[in-house]
Formats: sequence, structure tokens, C-alpha cells
Amino acid sequence: MTIMNELIAVVEDEQDISELISINLKKAGFSVKEFPDGKSFLSFLKSNTPDLVILDLMLPDTDGLEICKFLRNSEKHSRCRIIILTAKSEEIDKILGLELGADDYVTKPFSPKELVSRVKAVLRRGSDKMESRVQLIGGILAIDAEKYEAFVDKKKIELTSTEFRILQILSSHIGRVFTRDEILTKLWGDEKTVVDRTIDVHIKNLRDKLGKAAELIKNIRGIGYKLEI
Repeated sequence: MTIMNELIAVVEDEQDISELISINLKKAGFSVKEFPDGKSFLSFLKSNTPDLVILDLMLPDTDGLEICKFLRNSEKHSRCRIIILTAKSEEIDKILGLELGADDYVTKPFSPKELVSRVKAVLRRGSDKMESRVQLIGGILAIDAEKYEAFVDKKKIELTSTEFRILQILSSHIGRVFTRDEILTKLWGDEKTVVDRTIDVHIKNLRDKLGKAAELIKNIRGIGYKLEI
């Protein structure tokens, strides 16, 4: 997964430092947006989410640690990576920043090239965490339970909520056979009012949408279905 062209927000009130960071990040292939204070950055966050923030702690209008805390407590922005860049070099400041959720801590003066390397490393770690939440089956089918999305050969397929939940049920135990009644119970509990043959219809539609990945779903005659690699 490439990290180039991802958006980096630079929140730094010293213009020469902000420009130096921006120039080096752009040379490395990133998109960059600069903010001279906390207010302008927080306004930007109302309708945007950068992939990573390089955050100065000593801003003219806002404590950088408060912005760090805001990002980590925000459902919308919690995945945004944070690198604190500051003249504060005391160990207690570094510990506090990391405890509040920063991914890295760089003190001034700094090497622009090293900062770019750290940006790449932090984004790479973030990508690894996101990818770990995706279940990959048979090297072709990917299921993202958090986003309710499924992909075949990295192409998103549009599933109904019932089709996706059936896929989730089958993928929860690869190789295990789920009876039609089990699937019905997991879908609708005691409130199920449909017959077990309804599952066959959903499975057929699911297979049609899965294309080449359809063969992963096996029909066990007279019993039910399973996912098999």
C-alpha cells in the first residue's frame, strides 16, 4: 500500500519552519496543508480529516496537547496519525504527549529528512493497523467487519445487509458447516418469521455478486453452507 499523496497537516506558527517542513514533504510526494494556529486547524477539521498531523505544542492560541486530545477522542478523526514537533524537550512533555495519543515526538531543532522518514514510518504503522482489521479469505475475498464492506480482488462489491451478515457468519469459522436454521437464528433470533429456504435465495444472490469468489461458499446438501478455502 502506497503512502504517497496522503494529506499531511502542518500546524506550526513559525512560518519558516512550516515552509521548510512543507517543502520536504511535497518533495517526498505528499499533499500538505499549513496552519499557523490551532483555530484555523480546528476549523479545517469540521469538514476534513488529514492522514497525519505534524503538531507544534506551543501555538499562539491553543495548547497543542489539547488538539492532540481532541483528535484522539473524536470518532471522526481518531485514526488521524499525530507527530508532535516542539522545542519542549523535557521527558515529562514527551511522556504526556505520547500518553495523550501522539504516534511520535520530534524535538526542535530537527532534520527535515528524518522528519519525512518518521512521517512515512508512522503512516505505515497506521496502514498495518487498519489492514489487520480486514479478514482476507482465500487470497481473493476481503471482509471489513467494521465498515460493513466486502471486496473481491480489491474491488468493492455491493451487498445487502442480510447478504453481508451471512458472509460474516460463514467467515467466523472457516470450514465449519452452518445449518440453515443456525443462520436464520443468527440473523433474526427468536423473531425469525421466514422459512429456511429463504437462506438459499440469499446465498444464491450472494454468490452471484461474489463472482470468482463464489466458489468459496460450499453447499452441504440437506444441511447448510460453509466457507472453505
